[in-house]
Amino acid sequence: MQSLFEPLTFLRGPSIKNRFALAPLTNLQSNVDGTLSDDEYKWLTMRAEGGFSLTMTCAAHVQAVGQGFPGQLGIYSDDHLEGLTRLASGINNNDSLSIVQLHHAGHRSPEELIGTKPVAPSAHEESGARALSTAEVEQVIEDFIAGAERAEKAGFDGVEIHGAHGYILCQFLSSETNRRDDQYGGSLENRARPLFDVIAGIRQRCGKDFNLGVRLTPERFGIVLDEAIQIAQRLFDEAQIDYLDMSLWDVFKEPADEAYKGRSLMDCFTELKRGDVRLGVAGKIRTPEEVKKCMESGVDFILLGRAAIIHHNFPKLLANDSGFTPMNNPVSADHLRAEGLSDTFIEYMGVWKGFVADTEGFITPEMLT
Repeated sequence: MQSLFEPLTFLRGPSIKNRFALAPLTNLQSNVDGTLSDDEYKWLTMRAEGGFSLTMTCAAHVQAVGQGFPGQLGIYSDDHLEGLTRLASGINNNDSLSIVQLHHAGHRSPEELIGTKPVAPSAHEESGARALSTAEVEQVIEDFIAGAERAEKAGFDGVEIHGAHGYILCQFLSSETNRRDDQYGGSLENRARPLFDVIAGIRQRCGKDFNLGVRLTPERFGIVLDEAIQIAQRLFDEAQIDYLDMSLWDVFKEPADEAYKGRSLMDCFTELKRGDVRLGVAGKIRTPEEVKKCMESGVDFILLGRAAIIHHNFPKLLANDSGFTPMNNPVSADHLRAEGLSDTFIEYMGVWKGFVADTEGFITPEMLT
């Protein structure tokens, strides 16, 4: 367990004190206008207080039309700066690296929520999304970069670009949802252009010590594993980011692609030459034994989601007791309240099958396609 509590340096900016990061988690707790609420501030700063060395916000949308769910944190307007500044300070004051995840839902933005048709790389029949013009794609890229500048102005140590889970940058990466014939469609290089243009813009316009990460999905949402590996290797080779966050849903599962059977999905990325770019993984990591197994597989740090919801101080509990055993699901609503979740967040977690006691629950990760 010793390696879990050793510092980790990045190419840019401060190091982190241990290998535990809070994964970016939807929590529905922000105000209607996207400004920070007291509930969301409490939820996040409790994790920083609990020993997480990197505390990341939920997905924060960079355009109003890119909102993906109610109660989402916004970073598309200077009106959000006051709350963001308060949050960055609260996280940093607990010796935790403060990170905003930058997001745009694309065709996954509900029309009834945003008040207009959603936008996407190409027209999307199921959601009714319309295709972005070339100029509008350029504006999306600009607004990701502006979101990073806003995060830096608020005092955050860095940002993570959300390129996973079928949201807009992931939609560009997929040949299923990206059928464009301009410079943002066709070849993998073109489909990846928005992501790499966002990275280049942030590097150009934010400070030299500003931490920058990317989250990718290796399967589902129209993503082909071989292409995800190619994108990951390019990110490692170019070293314009500080870490890659692979969201795997289950770090120990075998790949769906028959060509990669016989190893774990995680191994497909730990095997890559990554130079000084760090690699983190997320996906059903719940126990200290699973954390240790991930570290032994060669990752640099762990992103905890549901485990961090149940125990806000998971890192401290493990540091103080090598035999620490986390609570099993389902857990009570009262326990979650004590762990800093609002009733809104608890109600949302109740739809996850088996998470909250005395709720039926109907969503499982396998259903989120």
